[in-house]
Amino acid sequence: MNDSIAIVTGASGNTGLAVIKKFLAEGYRVFGTVMKNDPVNLNLTDSLFEKVAVDLDDENETRQFVTTVIRRYGRIDAVVLTVGGFAMGSITNTGTSDILQQYKLNFETAYNIARPVFTQMMQQSGGRIFFIGSRPGLSAEQGNGMVAYSLSKSLIFRLAALMNVEAKGLNIVASVVIPSTIDTPQNRKNIPGADPAKWVKADSIADIIYFYCSDEASAIREPLIKVYNNA
Repeated sequence: MNDSIAIVTGASGNTGLAVIKKFLAEGYRVFGTVMKNDPVNLNLTDSLFEKVAVDLDDENETRQFVTTVIRRYGRIDAVVLTVGGFAMGSITNTGTSDILQQYKLNFETAYNIARPVFTQMMQQSGGRIFFIGSRPGLSAEQGNGMVAYSLSKSLIFRLAALMNVEAKGLNIVASVVIPSTIDTPQNRKNIPGADPAKWVKADSIADIIYFYCSDEASAIREPLIKVYNNA
């Protein structure tokens, strides 16, 4: 067991839960955030895990949560931000209210926690931040028909880049994990006829994220981590 501390948002989601299990297996103490009144039972009994209900839309509440973790353990070594949402829509039928909704889901929830975590990592001169990006956020062609979603996700890439500029020379890396379609029960139901063998598994994403936190990857400064499998 080590004394490393990780925060994972979206603990009840497929990717969030896979990341939590991987980090627990490697001896991290993990805080997993869930929405208030989240009905999902995580069934995690590991003494190193703590589930915390946090409204990530609330900047003050989110900052207070991060501050509590820091007061208890003095540091944060990794944060994995898996919370987000999706919406279809072309420019013709996408209004600013649609864009704002996706902005809040995909960018604001990430920024509210990444900012205080980044501030702490600057003070401790080390840490790893992982955002979950998307192909539509990276490419206009991939984002066709998903205007609000792709715009909100594109901000994630710029935020990570700005963090890496600000933290240059320190042992801090902000990375964006870009998965192809993730093999989940929901996606198998919603995309009938597709070949899930070509998709990427949540466990694979978790393994890759952990690798970038390991000593073996300590010299790597990789801002974009494409996890596409064969999709």
